[in-house]
Amino acid sequence: MSGEAHRDVVVTGTGLVSCRGEGLDAHLDALAAGTPAPVDAETYAPYAIHPAASLSWDAQIPKKSDQRQMEAWQRLGVYAAGLALDAAGVKDDAAFKAGLHLVVACGGGERDTAVDGAILTGLRAAEDPGAYLNERLLNDLRPTLFLAQLSNLLAGNIAIVHGVTGASRTFMGEESAGTDALRIAQARIASGQNEAMLVGGSYNAERPDVLVIHEMGGYLATGPLRPVFERDGEGGFVLGSSAAFLLLESAEHAAARGATPLARLDAVASGRSRREPGNVGEALAARWTEAGATWPDAVISAATGVTAATGEERAALARLAPDAKVHALGDLIGHGIEVAGPFGAALAAGLVARGTHREVAVTIVGHRRGEGVLRVQALRGA
Repeated sequence: MSGEAHRDVVVTGTGLVSCRGEGLDAHLDALAAGTPAPVDAETYAPYAIHPAASLSWDAQIPKKSDQRQMEAWQRLGVYAAGLALDAAGVKDDAAFKAGLHLVVACGGGERDTAVDGAILTGLRAAEDPGAYLNERLLNDLRPTLFLAQLSNLLAGNIAIVHGVTGASRTFMGEESAGTDALRIAQARIASGQNEAMLVGGSYNAERPDVLVIHEMGGYLATGPLRPVFERDGEGGFVLGSSAAFLLLESAEHAAARGATPLARLDAVASGRSRREPGNVGEALAARWTEAGATWPDAVISAATGVTAATGEERAALARLAPDAKVHALGDLIGHGIEVAGPFGAALAAGLVARGTHREVAVTIVGHRRGEGVLRVQALRGA
């Protein structure tokens, strides 16, 4: 749940990467234009994905050796973190980065699909499938490979490449990971425990293993690509490769170094309902109140498109923000699981900074569980 806030927390830099390209302006322009997101419907047919745009990795990860030892999800995250540091004007400030704390939300690394395929094939003919599986897992999967997949490796690579050497913590596994990363970062700054924190995450959708995992749960959209809130018949999400990082600071800290903040981030509300009929709407209303959301000019929804939850979210938003324009993040960049909350928060800050909005709410309803709401507002006196 959200904690009591004491100091204003402001967003002083953002770094965004997705199928739309890189940077806040590229994504705000795409949001305003409403053009369909670039999609790859062939490589993993019958499932579509939104692949990351081509990036010049050297711009944020100068050493080729660093690039080679990272998998795609790590490169995306390190790149976006560098963009956020650049945007905040602290990329070359070693003293600032030495005390900068880091909160990361991301999934695990990529699996050895050749080994997975061989194991699944062998299971079909195994006399004792359980014993066969245990043997193969013990002998075919290398412990060192597993260790290289852990989510804290992204935090480590950000520290190595960008010199962010304060304390770090990581979350993984679902949409609430990104929400809680924001919640903790905001709360620590608001309470005076920290002055600045870099928070965000990354996701690589261009992986057959994650498609298998989500299809086993029945969460992937199939058939013709439709807008998120119109997937009632064949609900599900279209994964998108993406990364988002925000530099959060106390308003006093930002002012002392002469930074120009984009917006304020108020307390982040996060919880988990039982997901029985009606629970999502009730949970969103409760989180809406906890986050202090009132009558926002716009809502950025990280709705997945999974039928039951998304239908309840749509109905809840019609009650909570009847006059607000609702933007579906999934229509802009696809669904990035842990990245949903940070990406929505960064877009909200950008909308406020452009002067077209005074308050933007962001909703994050997980495909299996977890509901969150955050509020981004204009700076005091602006």
